[in-house]
Amino acid sequence: MVLEGSSEALCPPPSLELRPSCNKNQPSPPLGSGSQSHDALCPEDKEPIKYGELIVLGHNGSLASGDKGRRRSRLALYKRPKANGVKPDVIHNVSTPLVSKALSNKSQHSISYTLSRSHSVIVEYTHDPNTDMFQIGRSTESMIDFVVTDTASSGGGGQGQGGANGEGGQSAQSTISRYACRIMCERSAPYTARIYAAGFDSSKNIFLGERAAKWRTSDGLMDGLTTNGVLVMHPAGEFVSEPAPGVWREISVCGNVFALRETRSAQQRGKLVENESNMLQDGSLIDLCGATLLWRTPSGLRHTPTLKQLESLRQELNAARPQCPVGFNTLAFPSLAQRATIDKKQPWVYMNCGHVHGYHKWGFRKEKAGSSAVALTGGGGTAPATTGERECPMCRGVGPYVPLWLGCEGGLYLDAGPPTHAFCPCGHVCSEKTVQGWSQIPLPHGTHAFHAACPFCGTWLTGEQGHIKLIFQGPVD
Repeated sequence: MVLEGSSEALCPPPSLELRPSCNKNQPSPPLGSGSQSHDALCPEDKEPIKYGELIVLGHNGSLASGDKGRRRSRLALYKRPKANGVKPDVIHNVSTPLVSKALSNKSQHSISYTLSRSHSVIVEYTHDPNTDMFQIGRSTESMIDFVVTDTASSGGGGQGQGGANGEGGQSAQSTISRYACRIMCERSAPYTARIYAAGFDSSKNIFLGERAAKWRTSDGLMDGLTTNGVLVMHPAGEFVSEPAPGVWREISVCGNVFALRETRSAQQRGKLVENESNMLQDGSLIDLCGATLLWRTPSGLRHTPTLKQLESLRQELNAARPQCPVGFNTLAFPSLAQRATIDKKQPWVYMNCGHVHGYHKWGFRKEKAGSSAVALTGGGGTAPATTGERECPMCRGVGPYVPLWLGCEGGLYLDAGPPTHAFCPCGHVCSEKTVQGWSQIPLPHGTHAFHAACPFCGTWLTGEQGHIKLIFQGPVD
């Protein structure tokens, strides 16, 4: 490819070889397609190599419309039958009018940085046989491996727009990029996964326009940030043994780590954080400005309950025959498949004290409920009556009175402990370690706000701790 170089004195030569060992006279190996079907990500080998799993927060086991193909709440990344990774190869300085001509080769991955109306920098990428690439974004085009849409969240009491099933809807105008980010996984042990901002489009290009935050690095290369940014937070310790939040950072197009910008889309980048990397670890969180993803490694997932184990925990809870201390009727958590509507035997809890009851109309404080009363449903069901501030008949404590829902997404658990605690104010039930861990993690909201939220539905946590220990009453007989 012959491109016209820039005449600007401060620019490097028109073409700069990033990897001199690459023989340009030999044809490049065929690029692995990023448009492989979901089945291609999960080969039928007896023991496929799993890099890890991505779980979208705010969805309690599945999307509201159901998991279909690449649009789902959870996706496992497996070693591809054929490598499709790419790596930087050659950098060109060209006059902007020639950019479209330079990018006309649809078999060549490239990133275009528009510096001015008359000057652009194009970085060509070549096939990397040692990595697999997975792309994430809002676009439903075939090169996107994981289609992610906005997750509704709530800053007030109640279940939020996602309902008790934690299945948020899509906002009217999405803030998630069509080609949000890409993950590169090494095909050999230890199968390291790294994240980069922006993904390649159908023409295998990434465009950073004149208004995008971009710069020339000290070694003469280019880097930049996407409009709303890709934020990452690695846990400060082991996610499953000592869960503690780290610091939110922003990842650049080339995978460098930066402090956050003043606002999400500010043109001025944050300070480079040299001692941190874009390497994902168990418990790393990825925020795409509209949806937050959790990365779980195979070793980390071994500590979490499977769907079968969650069902066993549910049956153990029901086998204890918890009773309502007012009506003396036996309570029971509905089956995991029947979690869309409130059941008549559904346990309810007073959030300020943790006492578990069946549903009743006793103790309703009309003067305190007012317009703040929230109808709690299971993502489509109808609550028996308006809920709000209630007085617990056991301790006379006044506070929210909500139905309890078992957390059904095992990948969000930090261990396989018994479901003894619930998030406030939504009522999702899981293990003590899980509620303690998630209540410490501030999740991005909007352009510069952070709030701890229930991972199963996205509702902002309230109260001193954000969770409550459940107090069940056993059978009187």
